[in-house]
Amino acid sequence: MNFGHKRLWFATGTAVIGGALLAQDGKPPSSYSPVVMTESFAAVLKRMSGAKAGVMEMQKSHLGARYDLSDRPSASAKMSRGKAVQGGVRVKLRNNLTWEALAQLTPEQTREQDAFPLGFLPLPHANHPEGGMIFPKFHIDEVKKQEGRDLTRFDLDFDFPDHILPEFPPPIFLTTRPDLGDVSKGKLVTIENFNELFNGTLNPKQLEGIRLLVSSFAQQQFNQTEDRRSERPHRGVSCFDCHANGHTNGAAHLVGDIRPQEFRHRIETPSLRGVNVQRLFGSQRALKSVEDFTEFEQRAAYFDGDPVIATKKGVNTLDRASQVHPMAEFQALLDFPPAPKLGVDGMLHPKRASAAELRGQTLCFGKAKCGTCHPGPYYTDNTMHNLQVERFYKPQKINGMMASADGPIKTFPLRGIKDSPPYLHDGRLITLEDTVEFFNLVLELGLKADEKADLVTFMLTL
Repeated sequence: MNFGHKRLWFATGTAVIGGALLAQDGKPPSSYSPVVMTESFAAVLKRMSGAKAGVMEMQKSHLGARYDLSDRPSASAKMSRGKAVQGGVRVKLRNNLTWEALAQLTPEQTREQDAFPLGFLPLPHANHPEGGMIFPKFHIDEVKKQEGRDLTRFDLDFDFPDHILPEFPPPIFLTTRPDLGDVSKGKLVTIENFNELFNGTLNPKQLEGIRLLVSSFAQQQFNQTEDRRSERPHRGVSCFDCHANGHTNGAAHLVGDIRPQEFRHRIETPSLRGVNVQRLFGSQRALKSVEDFTEFEQRAAYFDGDPVIATKKGVNTLDRASQVHPMAEFQALLDFPPAPKLGVDGMLHPKRASAAELRGQTLCFGKAKCGTCHPGPYYTDNTMHNLQVERFYKPQKINGMMASADGPIKTFPLRGIKDSPPYLHDGRLITLEDTVEFFNLVLELGLKADEKADLVTFMLTL
């Protein structure tokens, strides 16, 4: 399949000729995107929009092989504004195995029998060779309604159904004003309404910070150059187009710090709630403060980690003192949602919790080993861990992505976890039940069915 302005490092096949590593087109691989386009925008638009249906059908077929994507909400579990949490294990098993039988296999046996569930493998982008930011339709529609800015891509649509994603718009809780509850008042915060929502609640510096967070700036796929992926020249995207209301809408991207393209990881937008207690940021967690993260996103992540293309497309270089700091200060106000069953130490209050929730907490800090990486009160150890999931499967190509080692992954907080599906860094786990099955297998925990259920029950309280 021809994907248009193919970057040199998109090439999936290589050959060694005269000691040099060459791509399939005979050119040496490169870390850089081509600056000068050789095909007109009109031709690219026609070809890629024409291929869109086929591209999305291929991804739909792959997701259908991995998961049960039906709408099966929990009878009782709700997100903070009332959207039902999806329940049950959605990852499909292989080779007619049961979860119990699969857990009895060693990693080596699982690998040799090709028994590792497809849904536990790294998840490809909706169009991995092309990549780029892709937004759920509900977010596209609301931004278009409020601002007249269209985040539709002519080559791609979002791949997960809405019921799998976080509630929209998500509530905003502030560490400085817990008495106000959801300060978003049920609205998606944009450049159109941020002032009316926050003037009088934030100080002037914080108000300037949120203004910048909802301001749109040029990005790799949404800009005014001929190699964009929007039909019309574009003002760009804002930080809160992915981190909707300082949380997440499930928007996906590819990390900018890996080459070649097929080895880049899909990343599902993490929540910004609780960044004030976190110390590692960015896809490889090389950024040690939210200020570093904010500055890096504008300089590099928006442009696939390519500073040459960033210059071409109109990078927004932020001033550290007058812009980055106010943005970071507002982000540091974003609080986790209320968890009324937790005490001040982050543990369940015995008089407020059920027997199943208390059993789940005991498992979390015992047999299930969750607390090893997710200690209270915020349920993160602020470091990284390599799960070495590649022990369970052979490297393989999936829809243009090489499924191989994930490497070290940041320990994300479990506080408010029910509000943030899908799970893991690339969103490969649809439900909390999927997450428990994944870690039961990967960590070789030997959890029983009732223990898995209790663990999920506990996580819903966080």
